[in-house]
Amino acid sequence: MASPDSPRSVRDRLIDAAEECMRAKGIRATTVSEVAEAAGVSRGWLYRHFPDKVTLLGAAIVRLNNAYWTDAHAMLASIDGLDNQMVTGIQHGRTAYDDPGALLMKLRVEEPDEFAACAGAGVQGLVPDLADFWSRYLVAARDNGEIHPDTDIDDAAEWVARVILSLATMPGQRLDANNADELLAHVRRYVMPGLKAQP
Repeated sequence: MASPDSPRSVRDRLIDAAEECMRAKGIRATTVSEVAEAAGVSRGWLYRHFPDKVTLLGAAIVRLNNAYWTDAHAMLASIDGLDNQMVTGIQHGRTAYDDPGALLMKLRVEEPDEFAACAGAGVQGLVPDLADFWSRYLVAARDNGEIHPDTDIDDAAEWVARVILSLATMPGQRLDANNADELLAHVRRYVMPGLKAQP
């Protein structure tokens, strides 16, 4: 078992503190000194683990990102049917400001340049992240006949990501995206036919 001052536990405490500071102040306003203080270590000790603010905050963003997608996959694992999975995903996205994904969404929207710099190319794009997330569900839907067998998964995944992002974040006049029944009817009426059509 690692001692309280082992490099791993200090690193984890620093990442925890970075997340707390970003949640409270955002990326720009978070300082290395504040993170070190929140973690209970000196700035010098922080720099033994992270060479700069961007690397430190990037580690916190990557950890948050990985946890968010893991939790989302676990949530959809028990949902049958691509249409129902999309409705669940949209409704989950609509609550993004109320759960751990909130910080990722907030930082992406409010500080996109800083987020991209800290997160790095691997996690900076919301649409590519969502497309990657939905790919496995589209493959399963193609394999079980819910969508067209010739569906180009990469193209369809990006389209689904854009549809889900729009429905989860943009208010409308006709559709109440908080109402699961209305949302399911909408997905079945407009989204699923697009995925069933011959490419």
